[in-house]
Amino acid sequence: MVQSYDVVVVGGGPAGSSAARRAAGAGVSVLLVEKEPQIATTVRTSGVTWSSSISEFGIPRRCYNPIKNYGFVSPNNKVVVRDRVSRAAVLDVRQTYRWLASEAEGAGASILTGVPIRSATRDGSGVLLEGAGGFSVRGRVVVDASGFAGAVAQSLGLAGPWRKFGAGAEYELHASNVDPETWWLMVGSMYSPAGYAWVFPVGGDLVRVGIGVAKPECAVDPKTLLDNMMRDKTGPVGDLGEVRVAEYHYGLIPNGGIDRRSVYDNVILVGDSAGQANPLVLEGIRYAIRFGGLAGETAAVAASGDASAASLASYETGWRRAVESRIKSAYKVQDRWLALTDTQWDEELDTIRELSADEFLDFVKAEFGMSRILRLAVRHPRLAVRQLFGLVRPR
Repeated sequence: MVQSYDVVVVGGGPAGSSAARRAAGAGVSVLLVEKEPQIATTVRTSGVTWSSSISEFGIPRRCYNPIKNYGFVSPNNKVVVRDRVSRAAVLDVRQTYRWLASEAEGAGASILTGVPIRSATRDGSGVLLEGAGGFSVRGRVVVDASGFAGAVAQSLGLAGPWRKFGAGAEYELHASNVDPETWWLMVGSMYSPAGYAWVFPVGGDLVRVGIGVAKPECAVDPKTLLDNMMRDKTGPVGDLGEVRVAEYHYGLIPNGGIDRRSVYDNVILVGDSAGQANPLVLEGIRYAIRFGGLAGETAAVAASGDASAASLASYETGWRRAVESRIKSAYKVQDRWLALTDTQWDEELDTIRELSADEFLDFVKAEFGMSRILRLAVRHPRLAVRQLFGLVRPR
């Protein structure tokens, strides 16, 4: 017999757990299915987020390391934007994801791990999911939070593979010399021919060092670039002193725009499955948590009645209203950044040097509201002359 639930969530990352928590809190039956043997067995992200998001979601203090200073390095230039308070953080990804899952379980969701979903088919009552070992379950509404793979969407033929994406390779290291309050972003050809590198402190002597590249623009494996940077101790990596590898992380994140639909009959896409990421620095955890909650709330309402795409449309309208214009502006900046030469990057850092910490982080977060753009133009005439990094340049 096939077990049936009002809502089945596929994927135990931040989007999936948030969807399961909100749907279960609405009083419907919820099953969260995760393919790995435990939640967050594998880490695929560097875990950067923002203090405002931590407060919004109530993430426990044990799950993150606060950041006050933001270093930016190009081949021949360097700037550190300093602040008196923490406006950013690096998450302990494993602890954070497991906390989110425990919150979902506490709200009444059932969680099943170690079950990869192999196929999805529609039937008269919803979507039938089948997995390894003869597993099968039916959801009146299925939330695809399976990440980059988009397992449900692809199996149902609703979406194909991502053609543009970011690929990142990262070591989590024990280092003898770590400034726990300062992160570093490194740009230019010596780091990545189409992307950037990073040094993100996790707390104590732990630090994450990685490189991301844009695909298909860059054919080079980021792991090769990372190993070269570690061997040569390039830039801020050379300041870490003696290092010892604790873990290796590798991840993919969509970077192809937000043209993909995120609602279909009986199906909602959320997080990386929907392409909900900030393309400027390829971070999406805050969007995954926020819109995962919206997806769960929408799914719970639809599960007891009409589960058509039309009835789920409020979810898509809601998340697009919140971030679509910002993400589109960020793509313009990304296109510009990918085309910069090393000399142009050196010049770009001179512009960044003029920004305050909150202005710099608004930019990195892709917070490009018109009021912020006008405020920047007034405070920084040179930014206005350069048309705010191309944000308002006609295309």
